[in-house]
Amino acid sequence: QLQLVESGGGLVQPGGSLRLSCTASGFTSDYYAIGWFRQAPGKEREGVSCISSSGGSRSYVDSVKGRFIISRDNDKSTVYLQMNSLKSEDTAVYYCAVSDRSRCGSDWSLRAGFGSWGQGTQVTVSS
Repeated sequence: QLQLVESGGGLVQPGGSLRLSCTASGFTSDYYAIGWFRQAPGKEREGVSCISSSGGSRSYVDSVKGRFIISRDNDKSTVYLQMNSLKSEDTAVYYCAVSDRSRCGSDWSLRAGFGSWGQGTQVTVSS
C-alpha cells in the first residue's frame, strides 16, 4: 500500500530553520517526482517545491527561492525540504505528494499529476 509520511514540523522563531522529511513506502519512489505543498488557514494549497526522480531537476515557488532546498535520498526513499530564514508567512501545514511522472513539469505547482498525498506536518513560525 502506497504511503507517504511527513515529519519534522514544529514551532520555530522567525529566521530559524527546520528540515522536513517525506518517507515513502509501498512503492518504488525512485521512479517518480515528489513535491512539497503547503496550506495556510483560509488559503488554497500551494506548491512549494518539486524534485525529479533522479534529483537532477528542482523547482521552487518564488517566495521560497534562496531560502528552501529540496533534496532526496532514493536509498532511503526519503525527500527532504530544508527551510531556512523562515518567516511568519511560511506558517502552514506542509504536505508531500508523489507525481505520476518522473519529472515535475511546468505545471507542478498546480498539483498536476500528484495523486497520492501524505497526512501533513504543521510548521508554525512565530516569536
